[in-house]
Amino acid sequence: MRWSWTEGPTTGKTYEHAFREDGTVDFHEVTAGAVSARQKPNAQQESAFASKPKKPIEYGAFRVTDSVFIVSYLSNEGYTLTVALNFADRSMAGFVSGAKEWYPLKGTFAVVE
Repeated sequence: MRWSWTEGPTTGKTYEHAFREDGTVDFHEVTAGAVSARQKPNAQQESAFASKPKKPIEYGAFRVTDSVFIVSYLSNEGYTLTVALNFADRSMAGFVSGAKEWYPLKGTFAVVE
């Protein structure tokens, strides 16, 4: 999934997330010149995406309605991200927090194959 933030501390940034069936998530920031949502990544992008963090990041997800899901994970950097994903309009809203910080977030997302 490609998440693009429109409000919050990461406004203007886009991140790709791969949610795995084993309950872990890999994510990375998409940089300028990255592939579009319909293109496949090149070897360099695929290699960067495939690199595993030192500690696997576990996530939790729950269905709220047929089109809304909540996803949450604690990154290796110490930030917890909790987001509601609305598949009806591809919008998302949530919160990111650290030990002494808390921010609301909003954005959009796309499913990337």
